[in-house]
Amino acid sequence: MNETFKALSDPSRRKILELLKEKDMTAGEIHEHFDMTKPSISQHLKILKGAGLVHDIKQGQFIYYSINTTVLQDLIGWAYNISKN
Repeated sequence: MNETFKALSDPSRRKILELLKEKDMTAGEIHEHFDMTKPSISQHLKILKGAGLVHDIKQGQFIYYSINTTVLQDLIGWAYNISKN
């Protein structure tokens, strides 16, 4: 869970998750929403993948990223249980 919190601590990664909430996207499509280099976007996606927050699926020559809602649901459940105690 520490990796999840670390991944969520960065505003750019939170924005990527917000974008992926709307639809699956390639790294290039994600890049269009930021003023940073493509390698920086790739690094953010790598961290999000490492935390289990996004999945990637290769379709032809493109890799599409999608949000993994299971990890977010687990995190919300954990936070809810903490607040009840």
